[in-house]
Amino acid sequence: MSTESSSPLSYAAAGVDIDAADRAVEAMRELVASTADRPGVIGGIGGFGGLFEVPPGYRRPVLVSSTDGVGTKMAVAMATGRFETVGIDLVAMCVDDLVCCGARPLFFLDYQLLGRVDPAQVRALMTGIADGCRQAGCAIVGGELAEHPGLLQPGEVDLAGFAVGIVERDQIIDGPSLTREGDVILGLPSPGLRSNGYSLARRALLDRDGRRLDQPAWSGAETTLADELLRPSVIYTPAVLGLLHVGVPVHAVAHITGGGLPGNLPRVLGADLDADLDRSSWATPRIFSEIQTAAAVEDEEMARVFNLGIGMVVVVPPSAVDEALASLSRAGHSASVVGRLIPGRRQVRIRA
Repeated sequence: MSTESSSPLSYAAAGVDIDAADRAVEAMRELVASTADRPGVIGGIGGFGGLFEVPPGYRRPVLVSSTDGVGTKMAVAMATGRFETVGIDLVAMCVDDLVCCGARPLFFLDYQLLGRVDPAQVRALMTGIADGCRQAGCAIVGGELAEHPGLLQPGEVDLAGFAVGIVERDQIIDGPSLTREGDVILGLPSPGLRSNGYSLARRALLDRDGRRLDQPAWSGAETTLADELLRPSVIYTPAVLGLLHVGVPVHAVAHITGGGLPGNLPRVLGADLDADLDRSSWATPRIFSEIQTAAAVEDEEMARVFNLGIGMVVVVPPSAVDEALASLSRAGHSASVVGRLIPGRRQVRIRA
């Protein structure tokens, strides 16, 4: 009989360090508190449930929920040891879904799955999550640290997020019933991949083309490939809420994530409408052409996988275009007219 098998076994020896988890919670406490300065938050972290009071003033409040992760973008974070921004991506993937219904985010919870709890790594992850929540105007009301030795190796991590928002019942943005022929499609630019298509991007750039994450992203680039692949997602929620606040008649909002424009825009169109997009009307960040060239990815496949430089789409009537563009500009987005709605069958046509 071995010495190990005859000695008392502890949870820490089995791979789960409760003391490290406690230190990790303390390391994130002030980050969580930095998101809680909004009406509705009751208490702090540490209880068995996050408490949030429905804000006053709503006549028929509807709660809207969303959950998501950051996909294999996390593989790039782990390969580089850079975890400070992927939390922003996590928040963006959730809250930018909520606002497509016109909902204002209220609160957020995160789930961190780790091979070993490292308080410094957890704090880095929470730095991005707290940053994203402050940008979106929502509070962190809870979360979970799960240490899974044997399933994940030390240093390996995955994230999931969950957000809840609120909207008046009669103010829900229901694209399929609101969109009309002639409506104008506005595109809000995305400087990078957000959190979608990373399995293809990594295979193309790292495996097929043999590039290294610490090399320049392309010839003459001032950023590394890791910089480009870890570029944090833009959080569009405040800008869209700003449109609604000033009374712009928004007919539809689509978050351009996995599936690209062809996969996401039809979700908010009337059954008898197509989206006619002019590909020359917006700039495509260089990283997309680098991916395409590295592995000879076809145009159609690129459009089905990546956002190609448009992270959010807002559909408005022609009479509201100028006001909408002005509002989006004040919010820091150089949005542009990228297409119109035409008769059809919920298809997306992308003209070169």
